[in-house]
Amino acid sequence: MTLFSLARKNIQRNLSNYFLYIASMVFSIVIYFTFVTLKYNDDLLASQQFSQQIKGLMSASSVVLLFFIVIFMAYSNSFFMKKRKKEVALYSLLGVRKQKIGLMLFFENLVIGFVSLVLGIVLGFFMSQGLLMILVRLMGYEVVGSLTFSAEALVNTAGIFALLFLFTSLQGYRVIYQFKLIDLFHAEKQGEKIPRASLLAAILGAALLAFGYYTASSDIFTSNIWKLFTVFGTPLMVIGVTIAGTYLLFHSVSVFVLTALKKATSWSWKGLNLIGVSQLLYRIRANAKSLSIIAILSATTITAGGGVFGMYYNAEASVRHMLPNTFMWKGDAVKFSQENVLYNESLSVKNLRVDNEFSFFEYTLLKESDYNRLAKLQGKDEELHIANGSTVLLDASFDERFSHDFTSEEFKLENGESFHVDKMYTESVLNFNPAGTVLVVNDKVFAATNAESIKMQVVGMDNDLKQQAISKEIYNQLATEQQEGFSSVPQSYEDSLATVGSLLFVGSFLGLVFLAATGSIIYFKVLTEAEEDQSKYAILNKIGVNKKQILKTVAGQVAVIFSAPLVVGIVHSAFALLAFSQLFGMDITKPVILWMIAYSAIYGIYYIFTVRSFYKIVRQGN
Repeated sequence: MTLFSLARKNIQRNLSNYFLYIASMVFSIVIYFTFVTLKYNDDLLASQQFSQQIKGLMSASSVVLLFFIVIFMAYSNSFFMKKRKKEVALYSLLGVRKQKIGLMLFFENLVIGFVSLVLGIVLGFFMSQGLLMILVRLMGYEVVGSLTFSAEALVNTAGIFALLFLFTSLQGYRVIYQFKLIDLFHAEKQGEKIPRASLLAAILGAALLAFGYYTASSDIFTSNIWKLFTVFGTPLMVIGVTIAGTYLLFHSVSVFVLTALKKATSWSWKGLNLIGVSQLLYRIRANAKSLSIIAILSATTITAGGGVFGMYYNAEASVRHMLPNTFMWKGDAVKFSQENVLYNESLSVKNLRVDNEFSFFEYTLLKESDYNRLAKLQGKDEELHIANGSTVLLDASFDERFSHDFTSEEFKLENGESFHVDKMYTESVLNFNPAGTVLVVNDKVFAATNAESIKMQVVGMDNDLKQQAISKEIYNQLATEQQEGFSSVPQSYEDSLATVGSLLFVGSFLGLVFLAATGSIIYFKVLTEAEEDQSKYAILNKIGVNKKQILKTVAGQVAVIFSAPLVVGIVHSAFALLAFSQLFGMDITKPVILWMIAYSAIYGIYYIFTVRSFYKIVRQGN
């Protein structure tokens, strides 16, 4: 029997153990191949705006994906080698030379890598068209060319992953020369180093997390901590203290919690609770580093995905808040298709320069009658009745953290006139571009105000997000200086979706890769420990513990290993997303909850697989 055939038989015999690893690798290759295919696609490159967004984003995403895959492969390979050390020791004991054993392991890794690569590229090609359609839909584009097979993408993917698999194969080859025969035989009995829990470490971990949460939820513009560490330094500081606090949480805090449960005899002496909590006490202490990494990865994935999904979810509302009219521009009216037009108004406004201690900007002066007419057309109920010498200020960009509230103050103009600000609204009836902040005065004061008069065209349309053709029709008729100030809801919405949609696409699939990899890491780790625990569960079976009780214990034990980093990751991401929400001034509660539910549901699938495999292993020991 040749070494290659022996390697092939070993893979077939251990296929159930390798399945999730291969599946995760195939999925990673599919996503990478798709990203590279989109980067080189001719139809996408034909559209300059589309191609620049895709090319830059896919290139950056590919680098992040590769970096993560290298870590995942190295981490997973170390678990496989630990699992195989006893087998390797038997080969040595039978007289097989280390070089031969190393070559066998080398071939095994190469075969697994080659199979994963072929499957990933084949599936990636067939799935790329579907993924392209998802991207196009998220970015708001209606039609795009078909996806063809890319030789550049094939060479890029095959070359990079071949090097990665060669690296892991050499890593397996080196293991043979790093351990003595006796160490290989006792590898299963050598757990990770158990850190000691201490009250000081527990208090420090809780304090670091509390400080990180407090800083993340503080107002970026008013917090003294943000001012001290600066806008760039504070996020790095928060990440650092959160990582350190998470490690200390699993290293010490969890030990105190489990110890307290163990001492609570009213609970621990029921069924197999004492055995389960004793196993967990050892496992969590031994796995502090792994659980911390998984918690941080989960938090990163949920935060990035939830933030981008929140922006995508609020894209339409954000555009409508700043642009209440479908189209708006300065100058004369132009001819365009009147189908679906709800209103087409020509207004006379005035351009003002305001000079006071808070600002020196240009503002738009609007008549009260024009405001009331537009407000009624836009479905706003309130009518304004403004006294002489007073004004109502409309500022759609107002933010109480750094904008000044002029309510009940005097607005002084450059020409010497002034207005008393009766009210200040954060919604306007004119598009922020080109009108900016608007001052509404009664018609008499408007006529008497000495300022440059400007024509403003305002158009409202039904089904406005689908009026790109009308937008282009109007835009092409405007002069160059008018085009710069042309405001279009469908165009702004399309631009917003093009940016946020592509980020959502990349973030979603990178998040799925991270989730698959982290789920696989826990799976490998738990199953390795399950084989070590076979003898313990065999003893339980001999003293009369039935299958149902064993399954319940296994499910509870694995649930803690899975849920502990997930819960910590969700809490981390909740505070990070709170800071994100405050920074951008948008409510992302609903999309974030949906994102967390989806993440947890997929994560739960790995839990089910792991429980079934764990139970199968301990039952084999019986």
